[in-house]
Formats: sequence, C-alpha cells, structure tokens
Amino acid sequence: MTPTRSAGGKDAGKTVPLPSGTFFLGNHLSDQTMHHDRSQQMLEALQAFLTTPLETTLQQHSQADWEQSVLDLCHQTIATVPAYRSFLHAQGVVPDSIRTIADFQQLPLTTKDNYLRHYSLTELCRRGQLEHCDMLAVSSGSTGQPSFWARSLTDELQVATRFEQIFHDSFQADRRRTLAVVCFALGTWVGGMYTANCCRHLSSKGYPITLITPGNNKAEIFRVVQTLAPQFDQVVLLGYPPFLKDVIDSGIAQGIDWQADHVKLVMAGEVFSEAWRSLVGDRLGSTDVCFDSASLYGTADAGVLGNETPLSICIRRWLAEHPDAARSLFGESRMPTLVQYDPISRFFEVQDGTLLFSGDSGMPLMRYHIADNGGLLSYPQMLDYLAEWGFDPIKALPDNRGVYPLPFVYVFGRSHFTVSYFGANVYPENVTVGLEQAPICEWVTGKFVMQVMEDTDQNKRLAIAVELAPGVAGSEEKCSAIATAILHHLRRLNSEFTHYVPDAYQPPHITLHPTGDANYFPIGVKHRYTRA
Repeated sequence: MTPTRSAGGKDAGKTVPLPSGTFFLGNHLSDQTMHHDRSQQMLEALQAFLTTPLETTLQQHSQADWEQSVLDLCHQTIATVPAYRSFLHAQGVVPDSIRTIADFQQLPLTTKDNYLRHYSLTELCRRGQLEHCDMLAVSSGSTGQPSFWARSLTDELQVATRFEQIFHDSFQADRRRTLAVVCFALGTWVGGMYTANCCRHLSSKGYPITLITPGNNKAEIFRVVQTLAPQFDQVVLLGYPPFLKDVIDSGIAQGIDWQADHVKLVMAGEVFSEAWRSLVGDRLGSTDVCFDSASLYGTADAGVLGNETPLSICIRRWLAEHPDAARSLFGESRMPTLVQYDPISRFFEVQDGTLLFSGDSGMPLMRYHIADNGGLLSYPQMLDYLAEWGFDPIKALPDNRGVYPLPFVYVFGRSHFTVSYFGANVYPENVTVGLEQAPICEWVTGKFVMQVMEDTDQNKRLAIAVELAPGVAGSEEKCSAIATAILHHLRRLNSEFTHYVPDAYQPPHITLHPTGDANYFPIGVKHRYTRA
C-alpha cells in the first residue's frame, strides 16, 4: 500500500503520495528517511555537477527531447507539490489528461498573484516540506511587502552552470587565476548570496576562482581590488550595470588602473545598449568585447533563466549596427537583451508577446507568467535569419569557444509596468504615495511619467515628469519638495530600491509640466506611467 500524508492549507483533507518505504513518527516523516533521501539527492546532484564537463552538459541538453522533459517535470510537480495540484483542481484540470505538449500548453498560467501569493511557502514546496529547502531569499514588490523564495543546493547547481558558461567560455577562468568580486547587495537579497554561492560551486569544481563579497559598498570594493588584484590573472566584478559603471568611473577618479587588473564584468537586472558596453569596456581596457563581459537574464522567482554568450553578444552588436535587421527580427525599434538558454533547465513559451517559463526549483513553477515582453528564436532560426542579411556570427568570432546550438530568448522587460534602476524594480505605486502627501497633492493631478535617463557620460538617473494641477505654476521649491517626498516613500516602501541603489543616485530628478502637456500628458489618451 502506498503511504500517504494529509495535506494542509488549501489541500486540507486530501492526501499526498509519498515515496515507497516512507513511514511516520507522529505527525512527521521519519527523520532517518527524510535525511537519507535529501542527502542522497544532494550527493547525486553535486557529484554530477562536479564531474561532468560543461561542454558535455550543454551538448546533451541541446540534443535532448525538451518537450518530454517539461512534460515529465509537470507530472512530477503535480504528484509532489500540494499547491500546484490544488491550483489545477480549482481550475478544473484533470491531471491524467496531460499527455502531450499540446495538452501542457493548454494548462492555465501561474502568476505571482494567482499562485505564489495564494499558497503558503510550505504548500509551494515538494511534498509540502519547506524544510527540504535549505535557504530563503527575499525580494520586494510594489507594496514593499517582501516575497520569500525557497531553494536548495540542487537549485543553485542548475544556476551555477549558467555562471560556468560565462566564466569558462567568456573569461577562460579554467586556466586563469580569477578574483570574483560580488558587488550585488548582500544580506537576504536574492542576487548577492545566490551569486556568491554559485561562484563557490565553480571553485569546488576545480576552477581557480577565489571569491570575495564586498557587496555594493564602493569603498570596500576599491580596497579589496587594490589589495588583491595583483595576485590574480584577472578580476571579475559581478553586479548591476549602472552600479558597476559608477564603481569603474569612481575608481578611475581615485587613480585605480582597471586595465592593469584585467577586469571582466558579469551583469544582471538591466537592459543596456552596446554603446554602453563599448564605453565601459574602453574604460576597462577591454581587448575583446564579446568575451570581456556577459549579462544574466534572471528573476527572483527562479534564479537565472539564460545568459549572454560570446555568440549572442556578437549577434547583438551586429544588430545594433544594423537597426533595420534588428527591427525586422524583434518587431520593435528598441534593442532587447539577447541571451541563450538551456531548455532542459528552463522551458520557455511565448503568449501574446510575453514570456512564460517552466522550471524545477525549491518551488517548482509551471507555465509561469513573468510579464516580460519578448520572444524566442531557435538556433537554426537565428543563424538562418542572419545569413539572409549576409552575416555569419560564428566566423566573426575569434574562436568557437562557447558556441553551442542552444535556443535564444530576447527580453524587453516590463516597461509598461515598472522601470529597472540599478537592478531594483521601481513601481508607479511607490511614486504615487509621495504625490499624495500634503501640500503636494494640492499642486499636482497625480499623473506622472518615470523613466531611467542617461546623461552625456551614460550615467543613469531616475527621472520623473509630474503633471501640475490646472492653474498651478512650477517652481524650484515645488520640485525639491516633490523629490524629497517621493524619495522618502520610495525608501519606505521599496526595500530593493533602498538596498540596491547607491545613495548618490537615489534622489529622483523631477520636472514639472502643465496640465495636458502634449509630450507627457496628452489629453484623451490612456495614460502610461512609465516610458522606456
């Protein structure tokens, strides 16, 4: 007889099948069984990661049956995750009816609101056991209320492979003594600790990588780089693009010779231009722009989803110089982030111009809608398209290190809903509160447009255009008062903004505009609170 366990929360009264040989001690599984199963799983995952060459993993995954893999994951998630089983039941889905990829693609989408916030952390984990996840991280949303993300070592190893692609294929860190400097915010925040752990896993695999974690403290970054860099062949700075640029520029002002340190960059959280990459690369003394930096496409919900490769960077740089080809390929005039992804680790779909993904983690996600605008291209589709325009990116690269037949995902981000600033999502709801304070609420209509703008030196600033109430004149005093109020409530409500954005870049730049301003607040048009 297969042992079962009574589920709690929204699955109360139902039973959850458990592995053969499991038994209970009171209301809990046998500690011996739990510890053995978990330690065995960790041991097998760690052994596979440490002993399998990167090239073998990526070649196997590029040739695997992706559709069968995601179907297997779906069935496993239904069988073991109480929240997902309850979610499908509430939607009237019969699990046994999911037999083909077409059936899978008819399943209801999961979102943060209808799934992650609807169930407890325990229900979202396999077997309803949060204790099988050994780490929690935090991100904050539009209300400032934290979201918690559970993960285990096995989840980190999947993501560590994305870091390995960059360190091995781009930076040749398998043969160079490398100092990895984590410049993401540390503490409970998702990015910093995740990055630090993944770099340590690479070191455990035998890469000559040494990790140090100054976080987003510029003075400490300068101190460790100046002290330690001469003992290594290269230095890798890992952080949000605008923060890393600020570190580089401030370091130059203090006399740091970045070129002597052979600095590489790993970035996440922002879409940046190829002009920005070239500018920063020049200041670092970059000798091969396609191999000296790489960006990660990640989300707090599931870690890293994809990563830039020398091939994807080469393609993006060519497209940036050929806007007609880019517009034809992506359907927009703006340049998205372009990365390759491992479909066995993260299975992507596109619906109505936005991305969905499915993937295993401490809290497995099926057909999860992250509201990122973007699309997918297979490896053959990309190369065939470029060939039609007379470009062969593989021939354009100095060598084929890191060229794998993995599919591409391009990402514009969520520009209709938020702006991303130093890796922090800034939401319209955060700004609204500042404008609702007296006497500011008497001066303004409540409409505004926020965007991240760059000065002539490509330093970023959070700019907010505010609509004045009819008959109200603008002034420097009003601008100052509005900036102070918005900053206060941004810091109060949005903990990511507070921790990710350096103090000097936190005050917003406010401009005041008359009612109905044609550029920002045209009358009769549905208002949009953000601008790309």
